[in-house]
Amino acid sequence: MKARLKSLLQYAIIILITSALIWVSLRGLIVGEGENKTDFLWQTWEKSNKGYLVLMGVLAMASHLIRSIRWQMLLAPLGYTVGLGNSFLSIMIGYLVNLAIPRGGEVSRCYNLYKLDKTPPEISFGTVVAERVVDIMFLLLLIGASFVAEWDKLTTFLSSLDVSTDGFTVSPWIIIGAVVIASTAIFLFFRFRKNEKLRKILGGFKEGLLAVFQLKNKSLFVFYSLAIWGFYFLMSWAVIKAFPETSTLGFSAVLTLFALGTIAMTVPLPGGAGSYHTIVPLGLVMLYNLPKPDAIAFVFVFHAWQTLIMIVAGVVSLIISYLIIRWRKPEIK
Repeated sequence: MKARLKSLLQYAIIILITSALIWVSLRGLIVGEGENKTDFLWQTWEKSNKGYLVLMGVLAMASHLIRSIRWQMLLAPLGYTVGLGNSFLSIMIGYLVNLAIPRGGEVSRCYNLYKLDKTPPEISFGTVVAERVVDIMFLLLLIGASFVAEWDKLTTFLSSLDVSTDGFTVSPWIIIGAVVIASTAIFLFFRFRKNEKLRKILGGFKEGLLAVFQLKNKSLFVFYSLAIWGFYFLMSWAVIKAFPETSTLGFSAVLTLFALGTIAMTVPLPGGAGSYHTIVPLGLVMLYNLPKPDAIAFVFVFHAWQTLIMIVAGVVSLIISYLIIRWRKPEIK
C-alpha cells in the first residue's frame, strides 16, 4: 500500500511539473487583440506543409524499424532469436507507455517481448540499457557537432542561462545526486546479493548489458545506430521545413535545434512534454530571432503531431500484440 501511494505521489509530482512548464510556455504566447491562443495554434497548424509532416511520420517509423533490428542483434548473441515484428511491436508499445509514465516504456517493451517471444525480461532489459549507453554516446557527439557548427550562438545561449562556458562545469547537485545513486546501488547489491531471485535478475541484466561486446558484426551495429540518429535528424529537418516561420533555417540551425530537442526529450517527463515546450522555443528565439509566439506555436503543433503518431502506432501495436498473445495462448500448456 505504501509503495503504491509513493508511486502515485511521484506520478502526481511529474504531472504537476509537466503542467507547470506547459503553462509557463503558454504564458509567453502573446497574441494580438481580438485573437485567442487556441486560434493562433490552429492557424499555425493550417499554415504547415502537411507533406513534410507526413514525411516526418514516415521517417519516425523507419527509425523505429531500424531500432527493432538493432535490438534483435543485441539479443542474438545471448541465444534469443526474436522476430522483427515482435521486436517492433514491443518498441512501439514502449513509446506509448513513455507518454504516460516516464521511462516506463523500457520496462513495458521488455515485458511485452517476453509475452511474445519468451525472452527473459531481465536479459532484454540489460540490452535496453546497453542501447541507452550507445544512444548517449551519439547524443554527446551530436551536441559536440552542434557546438562546432554554432559555437558563438550556443555559448551566448548558455551564458543567458547562467551556465559557465569558460570550461566544462558540473553542478554540485548533479555530483551529489550521482554519489547518492551509486551509493544506494552498492548498498542494495551487498545487502541482497545472497538473495537467489535477485541474483538471477542481476545476472540476466549483466548478461544483456554486455551483449554489445559479443556481437558478431559490430560495424553493422554501429551503422544501424548511425542510421537511427540520421533519421532523427531528418525528422527535425522535415518538421522545420513544414512551417513557414522556420523553413529558411539552414543545416547548422537544424542540427542545433535537433540537439536542444533531444536534450529536452531526455528529461524524465511524459514524452518530453513541458521540457520540450520550454527549451526549444527559447532556443529558437535566442539563437535565430524567431518571434516568441511563432516559436511557441511551432513547438506545440509539431510536438502534438509527433505525440499523435506515437499514440496511434502504440495503440495499434498494443492491439496486435494482444491478438497474437491471445491466439497463441491455447497452445501454451
